[in-house]
Amino acid sequence: MVSTIDHLATEAGLGVLRDGGSAADAAIAANAVLAVVAPNLCGMGGDLFALVSRDDAPPATVNAAGRAGSGADAARLRAEGFAEMPFKEDIRSVTVPGCVDGWLALHERFGRLDLDRVLAPAIGYARDGFPASPMLAASIPVLPARPGSEDLRGPTGRRAPGETIRRPGVARALDAIVSEGRAGFYEGEFGEGLLELGHGEYAAPDLESPGARWVDPISVEAFGHVLWGIPPSSQGYLLLSSAWIADGLPLPDDPDDPLWAHLLIEASKHAGHDRPAVLHDAADGRELVSVDRLAQRREAIDVDRASHLGVGARAGDTTALCVVDGDGVGVSLIQSNASGFGSHLFEPSTGINLHNRGLGFSVEEGHPAEYAPGRQPPHTLTPAMVTDLDGHLAAVLGTMGGDSQPQILLQVLARAFGLGESPSRALAAGRFRLSAKEQTTGFAIWTDPAGTAVALEGHAPSAWANGLTARGHEVSITAPFDHGFGHAHLIVVDDGHLAGAADPRARTGLCSGL
Repeated sequence: MVSTIDHLATEAGLGVLRDGGSAADAAIAANAVLAVVAPNLCGMGGDLFALVSRDDAPPATVNAAGRAGSGADAARLRAEGFAEMPFKEDIRSVTVPGCVDGWLALHERFGRLDLDRVLAPAIGYARDGFPASPMLAASIPVLPARPGSEDLRGPTGRRAPGETIRRPGVARALDAIVSEGRAGFYEGEFGEGLLELGHGEYAAPDLESPGARWVDPISVEAFGHVLWGIPPSSQGYLLLSSAWIADGLPLPDDPDDPLWAHLLIEASKHAGHDRPAVLHDAADGRELVSVDRLAQRREAIDVDRASHLGVGARAGDTTALCVVDGDGVGVSLIQSNASGFGSHLFEPSTGINLHNRGLGFSVEEGHPAEYAPGRQPPHTLTPAMVTDLDGHLAAVLGTMGGDSQPQILLQVLARAFGLGESPSRALAAGRFRLSAKEQTTGFAIWTDPAGTAVALEGHAPSAWANGLTARGHEVSITAPFDHGFGHAHLIVVDDGHLAGAADPRARTGLCSGL
């Protein structure tokens, strides 16, 4: 079974499984197609994290988040008057993209099919063309007319849904990976263009060193299962922390009860209020999810009143996908540009758009996440996996949604494993998300002097708004099935059977199996 935000990607993954490929092969194939057809969410100029299940051991976990180049200099940014990282159209927020390194690490360890077969669908769509999805067509008008953007923008800077788009430079980059491996990308046409575009931000050795690394996952027990996540530089600890906290609270059996939402909101706040101080690439993930640390946070929650901890959530553009193969191996993969098309910068020759994940760095002198050469920025990406207490795969899940990812996945987990809801019902249900009261770029800092609000989707349970307001939450209501509440995916394994769904908020998503 494969679940993604785009039917072309899901079908590519299924085709690989049909040909005998592994779950990792299918995940790479699906993600590569998304890198071509959904550059507004992800791409070869972005970063990647993934979990791969193993019955005899904890999940294999890859961190393919890029590192700042040799020219990174926070003091220079401070001297220019920056109080935070540049948001758009500044190469300093572009770390060396880790996506391709992540693909290659996954394929080397878990792949079965040759890479040319795995990447063939993506190469075909890039070379021969693909129909613009409604989401992509709606996003293209925000792109500035910069070198490298021509294939996406077309002659007018607008695309109609269904209009054919070709990306020949991306096809060349994918072909180079097949024929020359890692060097074909990072030291080839793309890498050379990135060095030139960087004007000293990167040196050749920055691109020559593989950026993906295998790390030990972190875990907690909650909802009768073991939840697995990615350690820092990912914020995955927030999902595990909030789930552990929530599992010990008096959650009602009815999710329409405002108390259900209140307690999950409070679990999220208490798990994440100090994120800016503790999340950095050298943080100890196991310490962040230690029972001693989390127990204090659970005890501080008032079942009747909202806390005011100054947490804010940032929207973002990312894509997650889930795969389970015929051997029962699951993959949760997430890949991201950070914000929309990322930095709005393109490597001019290949037309690959570059992420702005470096916005997670701090420019504060001495901060543990200070922008510096070789550092990974704090990451919003939060892929997750669930096993039973004996270590057998129970589910793979993930979502886009910026800083809201842990809150979105917490609600999905609480419904699927706390209440026994089906994947389709758990994903379609109306959601909450935390938000800063004063948003500027859409990536507001977590500590907002104005305080924290709660946004509700228009189809969330009708009792939530009044019940949360009565408990002291500041509540706003958005449209039903709002894009800002994530595009989540969930595949559940139950006694050898698979049940899955794609998030209806993506409009074009597809979950399908063989």
